Amino acid sequence: MIVDSLQNAAKYFSLHPKFKEAFDYVNQNDISKLEEGAFEIAEGLKVIVIVGEGATKEESIKGFECHDQNIDIQISIKGPETFAWKPREKCVSPNGEYSDERDVRFFHDKPDMFFELQEKQFAILFPTDVHAAMIGEGTIKKIVIKVKI
Repeated sequence: MIVDSLQNAAKYFSLHPKFKEAFDYVNQNDISKLEEGAFEIAEGLKVIVIVGEGATKEESIKGFECHDQNIDIQISIKGPETFAWKPREKCVSPNGEYSDERDVRFFHDKPDMFFELQEKQFAILFPTDVHAAMIGEGTIKKIVIKVKI
């Protein structure tokens, strides 16, 4: 997992060939004006714009998840937004089967930690990062960029 500010995104371009393209999209568009929904921005890059009310920690960790086929770049547009996190190798209590169609695997495990993103900050969540998001009060707006592995 990586947590940083958008101004430092270039430091991570070498980690995946699509990271530069993903962050270029963010820098070349007014992400605060993006409409809620999901759309492809390039082959192997999908943007999901989410606007919703923040949830409690207890409610959010019901969706404690990780992905096998994508890396998430989650960017806060309007927050703050709190995340739950735990390394996948420490998760021992699956919550159902892996969904290949949705690329999601859920767990009943409790998070090891919580962290908060402020506006213009991001988290890069790899398949080894089990996470739950949208924890907070009030309206949260964010984008999730799905980077195909």
